[in-house]
Amino acid sequence: MADTTSLTRAVDHFADRLRAAPQSRLQRGAAAEALALAREMARRTQLIEEPGTPLREMPDAGMFAAADQITVAAHDLALVLTDEGQVDEAVELVAQAQKRAGV
Repeated sequence: MADTTSLTRAVDHFADRLRAAPQSRLQRGAAAEALALAREMARRTQLIEEPGTPLREMPDAGMFAAADQITVAAHDLALVLTDEGQVDEAVELVAQAQKRAGV
């Protein structure tokens, strides 16, 4: 099992920034960016845990749930990652999503 501390720290930071963001920032795309990240992380987790099964999509639970959705998805992904390269790639996904979200 890989050390996923860098992933959980990065996503927790992003989630905290989302929770502190004004509603207007969430509406301008930050929440949508977070949902896209959560969906990608959930997809990656499912591909590792259940290869060959039909992919499921994380539902849109609303802009105020986006921070929780990325947290849950990232922590699920962290449980199944097996090497540092996968962790580094996931951390980069978080960094790029946070940059696009502007928070």
